[in-house]
Amino acid sequence: MALASAVLVALIQAAAFWWSRRAGRWDVADVVWGPGIAAVALLGLATGHGGVWRRVALAVLVTAWAARLAIHIGRRSRPHDDDPRYVRMTQGRSTLATALRVFGLQGLIQWIVSAPIQVVAVTSDPGGALVVLAVLGVVVAVAGLVIEAVADAQLTNYKQQQPRPPILDTGLWAWSRHPNYFGDACFWVGVYLVACAAWPGVATVLSPAIMVGLLVWGSGARLLEKAMADRPGYAEYRSRTPMFVMRPPAR
Repeated sequence: MALASAVLVALIQAAAFWWSRRAGRWDVADVVWGPGIAAVALLGLATGHGGVWRRVALAVLVTAWAARLAIHIGRRSRPHDDDPRYVRMTQGRSTLATALRVFGLQGLIQWIVSAPIQVVAVTSDPGGALVVLAVLGVVVAVAGLVIEAVADAQLTNYKQQQPRPPILDTGLWAWSRHPNYFGDACFWVGVYLVACAAWPGVATVLSPAIMVGLLVWGSGARLLEKAMADRPGYAEYRSRTPMFVMRPPAR
């Protein structure tokens, strides 16, 4: 399953590279991020020999997560030019070097992050108390998916306001400065808990660790914090709202 998943991810990234050259923009990688992982979940559902209910649960959850994220990113990026992050990556590099940096690295991360899904595809469904752990994982993943979707919808509505306040500090954004990233982190912790219900699921801890690391310190919250630091009202917003983990708004 690990080998088949690696081949599948490599083919998807090769197709994404071809698409990016046809479109003339590198940020199609962001659109392909979720569907690449969903493809691994569907591969596990179709060809895996593990227990049925966990395979079905993860296939449904990951596919829903990926579809929503791809549509959201596609709509957000369509009216704009190529993402400046990718433009900077191309400077001083050949097309092949940039492709390896963008699509090669993303494929590797997709394969590692999807490790819990691969384990679920080939392990038996748990019995006894471990069923509770797997069900808890599904609940956490669903909660994370809902939080992420609601936060992104609130952010989209905020950006469409004319005029709009300088800071979005209502709804879930009053509970966290980055609730969409927090929801995404919860989703992948939930997927990991589902895998932990059968060995060697617990050994795939690198998957949620990488996701949480990227969402907090990589291309996620910390990066946006720097970009938002000088916006009027942000210092006050930061003083009363946690950066990542959600909690009720301070009075």
